[in-house]
Amino acid sequence: MATHQSSCVLLLVAALFFSCSAAQLGDNLDGIPEVYRQDSDGPSGDVEPPHTVRAQASKTGSWGEYKAYTIDRIPGGFSISDEPELDEYGGWKVAELPATGFFRVQQYAGRWWMVTPSGHLYISKGVAVFSQGGSDRQAAALAEKFGTVSEWARQESGRLKEAGFNSLGAWSNVGVVRGLSAKTPYTVIVSPMGSYNGEIKDQYPSPQYSYGWEGYPEDFAFVFDARFDEVVESQVSKVATYASDPWCIGYFIDNEIPWKQYALDRCLTKFPAGHINRTKAQEWLDERKGKTGAALSEATQEDRRLFIAYCFETYMKKVTTALRKYDPNHLFLGCRFNQWNYELINDELFKVAGQYMDVISVNHYQKWEPDSEAMANWYNWSGKPFLVTEFYTKGNDSGMGNTTGAGWVVRTQEERGLFYENFVYGLLKSKTCVGWHWFTYMDNDPENPYADESNKDSNKGIVTWNFTTYTPLLIRMDEMNHQVYQLARFLDTHLNQTE
Repeated sequence: MATHQSSCVLLLVAALFFSCSAAQLGDNLDGIPEVYRQDSDGPSGDVEPPHTVRAQASKTGSWGEYKAYTIDRIPGGFSISDEPELDEYGGWKVAELPATGFFRVQQYAGRWWMVTPSGHLYISKGVAVFSQGGSDRQAAALAEKFGTVSEWARQESGRLKEAGFNSLGAWSNVGVVRGLSAKTPYTVIVSPMGSYNGEIKDQYPSPQYSYGWEGYPEDFAFVFDARFDEVVESQVSKVATYASDPWCIGYFIDNEIPWKQYALDRCLTKFPAGHINRTKAQEWLDERKGKTGAALSEATQEDRRLFIAYCFETYMKKVTTALRKYDPNHLFLGCRFNQWNYELINDELFKVAGQYMDVISVNHYQKWEPDSEAMANWYNWSGKPFLVTEFYTKGNDSGMGNTTGAGWVVRTQEERGLFYENFVYGLLKSKTCVGWHWFTYMDNDPENPYADESNKDSNKGIVTWNFTTYTPLLIRMDEMNHQVYQLARFLDTHLNQTE
């Protein structure tokens, strides 16, 4: 864990950085050269139209046709060029910003970026769950192809780097990756609420208590329990292991917790008198209404939105306090919002998130491409950049059933690649996105009886369950990944001309 003296030095460096002129941090692009070739002074008239992809939002949904822009079909005259010079972390060596020794986020030249420990602009192009799998068949396939887990990690992390990926997302085999001589920036996830929910579920049997798909009693995270405070301490203390490692980007705390607007109703009607959830909800409603014994019938939709924000802030205070206690150096990357009908449209949640998170993480499903209005809202509500921490499509040519999982279904691996390029293009059009993590590195073994049900038969990976690459997908990823910095610069200059 960092000493008090080193923390003070970091704060001093940060203070000096924030005192830089508005020209450095504002919309002035003079410090970032145009690193792409321009074949004309204006929009090009000979760019091919976007691809048309046949896709369905789910295995039971209807098929439709969707547009997909690829790096060779960007409107406005963008032309592919060699990737610019990068630092050891994969950051763009275009601007010499203060080098704090750890990853951070900063607005520069009108766009939000991560900044590498060396002080260079960085967009996290990541792959989640970089892991060797957990079945006996996968262990046998690894031994036959790579020999050891360390050799698997060396070869495959190197191959992902060759394809332009520069980071590893949640649930990756960080222990092995950190031991390699060729380093890769990584993230870590700890799950205090997930762990605590696992402890208490037997106390709330069905059908007396209902469960949402996330598996929480009455779709409510028990943020008020005193035992949860103990779990926060024990789970979050694990980050001390990484506190001094510059290759650690930061931490996710939990994943897809239900922050639902009907929490007030559930707390007041589904839990018995004297239960902490009911007591806290009643106290909150009484204070809100300025009376004792306020009735649920008096609650408005605004009250419901504010109550779940209150619950969320209770959670955030606890986990952030613990996180900064054990690691003051790295980024807090949020808790991975994912529900379009709830978290992702609730401005009150994002206002709270902006007070505690360095980066807001979003698992982006259900929509074919990034939602531009939503992305603008997330920043306007929170004042913080965001990171897409899960997205993917499933290919019917994989041989897998694809009946589970939230991603779209397409026909081929080539179309999965078209989806990736189009999705990244959409994210880069937002100046507040600092990266994305494809979910996932590897398909689950469909014969693994211990696999999570949502992953059991779905083609989410870049490789099959036995380490065979989906080459058409990876080729498309490679094409886009190596153009990301050039494309970001192009869009910052020409976006208004291309829309």
